[in-house]
Order: sequence, then C-alpha cells, then structure tokens
Amino acid sequence: MNMHLRGAAGLLIATLAASPAVAAPLAKAESAQITGDIDRRSPALSALATDIWNYAEVGFHEQKSAARLQKELKQAGFQVETGVDGMPTAFIASAGKGGPVIALLAEYDALPGLAQAADADRHPIEGQRAGHACGHNLLGSASVGAAIALKKWLERTGTPGTVRLYGTPAEEGGFAKVFLVRDGYFKDVDVTLAWHPGDRNSASQSQMLSVISGKFLFEGLPSHAAAAPERGRSALDGVEIMNVAVNYLREHVPQETRIHYTITNGGDQPNIVPASAESFYYVRHYDPEVVKDIWGRVTKAAEGAALATGTKVSVRLIGGTYSTLPNYTLGRIADRHLRDLGGFTYSPEEQAYAARLKANLPPGGRAGGGPDSVEPFVEGRKGPASTDVGDVSWATPTLQISTATWVEGTSPHSWQAVSASGTSIGNKGLVLAAKTLALTGAELFRSPDEIAAARAEFEAGRGKDFHYTALIGDQPPALDYTDHK
Repeated sequence: MNMHLRGAAGLLIATLAASPAVAAPLAKAESAQITGDIDRRSPALSALATDIWNYAEVGFHEQKSAARLQKELKQAGFQVETGVDGMPTAFIASAGKGGPVIALLAEYDALPGLAQAADADRHPIEGQRAGHACGHNLLGSASVGAAIALKKWLERTGTPGTVRLYGTPAEEGGFAKVFLVRDGYFKDVDVTLAWHPGDRNSASQSQMLSVISGKFLFEGLPSHAAAAPERGRSALDGVEIMNVAVNYLREHVPQETRIHYTITNGGDQPNIVPASAESFYYVRHYDPEVVKDIWGRVTKAAEGAALATGTKVSVRLIGGTYSTLPNYTLGRIADRHLRDLGGFTYSPEEQAYAARLKANLPPGGRAGGGPDSVEPFVEGRKGPASTDVGDVSWATPTLQISTATWVEGTSPHSWQAVSASGTSIGNKGLVLAAKTLALTGAELFRSPDEIAAARAEFEAGRGKDFHYTALIGDQPPALDYTDHK
C-alpha cells in the first residue's frame, strides 16, 4: 500500500498497489448500443441544456431547471421524488431493481452577476441576473443522458441493479449534497459517478479544497452622519475592521489556505451611519480540520471588530464541505472508456468562434488540452476549487471526470465559460461526458470485483477511525443565501 500525505495536517489518502480488479468488459456491440442511444438522444439533451442555460436560475431557486430535468427523466420511465430533504428544487430519480446501486449527480444552478450571450465577445444579457459560468446546464443534462442510457441497458440486458440520479441544487454556495449525505440519502449507494465541464478531457482524480462559508451581520446605531455622527455606531465600520483583521491574518495561516469575501450590504446612503452591514466569507484548505481552525480565527476577528466599533455581530453558517477523496480505481476505468471514445473536433464555425473567444481570454490560462485529445491519467493531483461532491466522496466511492465543454484556456466562473456553455461546443462536451459515464456505469454493474476494489481503496483512504461529521452541523439548508444579490 502506497500512502500519500493529504494536506498540511497529514490526513492520509491511500492508493492500493495491488493489481487492478479483473474487469468484465462490455462487448463492442453493447458499448455501441449505449453510445448509439446517447447519440440518438443528443438533440434532446442539447435542447435540455439550452433551456437550462436560458433559465439561468441561482441556487435553491432552480424551479424551472429542476422541473425540466425531472420531465426528461419521467418520460424515460424513472420514478422521481421531489422536494427532497427540505430543499424544494432537490430531487431523486430511480430506475431498476436491487443492487448494486450506482448514483449519478446532476447540478443546474447558475452564478449571479455573470449573464452573457452565447457570443465570443462580451455581451451581457440585459435584465438577466445570472449565467451558467460553471456549465451546470451541461452538467445536469449529461448526467440525465447517462442515467437514461444506463436504464435502457439494464432493461435490455436483464442486468440487476439500480441507477439513481440525484438532482442537487445550489452547488455554488448552498452545498445541497452535504445535507443529503448528512441525512443518509447516500447510505445504500455502492458507487457515485460525477463529472464537471472544463476546457479539456480528463479522468484524472483530483483532491479539491475543503471549505466553510458564512455571513457576518453587524448591527449598530443609525444617526445623521453630519449632524450627529457621535450618536451613531457604524455597522459598516465593523465589517471593514473585520476585513482588515482577516487580511492581516493571511500571513499566519498554512500555505494552501484561501480566504475571500464580499460585502453584501454596506448601508444605504453616505449621510446615514449604517445600522446594518454584512460580509460573506469563504475559508478553504485541503484539510477540513485546518478550515475549521481558521474559521474560528475569522470569527474572532469579527468579534474583535464589533468590540472596537461598539456594534454587535452575529454569524450565520451558510455551508461547508469536505475536500474530495480521489478514487483511482474508478478513475482508471473511466479513463479507459474516455480514451476509447476519444475527443471531438470543432466545425469550421466552432473554430472561428473559439479563435475569437481565445483572443478575449485573460492571460495566465493553462496550456494544452483541447477537445480532440485526452489528458494523461495522473494520480496525486490537487485542484484549486471546492465542490460539495467532496462530502459524497467520503460517503461512497466517487468518480469525477471532466470534458472540454469550453474553449481551451477558459476559466470557470467567467463570462467566457457562460458563453461556451450555451453553444454547440458545450453540447459536444456534454455528449462525450454522458457516454463516458454510461459506459463506466455499465461496466461497474457487470463487474462486482471492480466495485469491491473501489470500495477497498475508499475504505483505506478514509482510514479505519474515520467518522463523518458534516461541517455545517445540524442546521437546515440556507435556502435564501443568494437573496442579497
């Protein structure tokens, strides 16, 4: 067994050095049937993704998007449970019978402030609040496509098992998956298959950052800022002094820590001493224990700022998720299928669009990649972002792949990602992801040894003394966390 240190605190990830489990490969005809099913459904999947791109609904408000995905699944014969775990836009769709249970994850929330037309130049959509800057319109649609293809394959071959799709809202800050894990909705899942849009095709498994987020509400005393400033106590002063204190804290945290914030409420107008002000903070690190420690220090900075300004502060925890626990057994299976499928090519129109968009990308993007190649499979990779898939990966062996839905060099959470997610380039990446997930799922249904190997790696990675405790505690979902936008 090769042991790799995980994060500064020395949490361990174990990768098994034993020989891979013996696969029960799909016959070429079976694989062709699965990919053919997805090809035939690709116009419907593209229309699904385009509809959700147009809806562009923010976290916990994705009523149209969730309903649209559910409609597609119901028409394919899935049983759909809605409003799961107190979240109106969360749902679970199931098909098949018995075990194993293989889950797929669907996301469909957009990001506030990033509305953009599907154009290679910057063209915000007037009056639109949000945009799919992380490609979740594609993410949910491809997972639905894979789930439907797996259902048809189970029925066609008479293979026992259940395919289950989790419709998970508010990945961008609401952390719906964490609540589902905490409340036991993944307890009978054998393997979870996930993917994410990107600028390259890869099945390498990355360790992502753990995160805690929350809002700090300062309350003071209003007064006329010119006639009676001495009678006021500025809540905005509390926010700003907290920010200064946290910025000095950056020198004294572990190297891989990330702290970022916005001021979501800074008062009304300058001639009124602000009675209320609010900041929204994220703290990240690969080790959740480090995140908890730093979050406590950020909270102390808020308390000190309140003391210094004569205000009061309250903290509202919004979310928190573990870092992802990579599963290389699953990654190698998906990598094989992704390589067999290969990438895809751009049409002349897509090439022209990509060239124009590339000219509008900021400097500093990663070199390499692109739609027509598959990245080398690498172990031990660290990712620079966070996802609530993290908690899922500590509850069940979990795969996450990416496909080139965006032009090479595009960063997530950018207007360029919004644009490409609404084009045929995004849809081609969607189809590749759906095929890779469906083929991987079918092989796992056929191969109990591979599921057992993935489970053994998972158990070794967690460690025998691991006990899951959600970073968000026992609080309910923050269904209004985007309402300030």
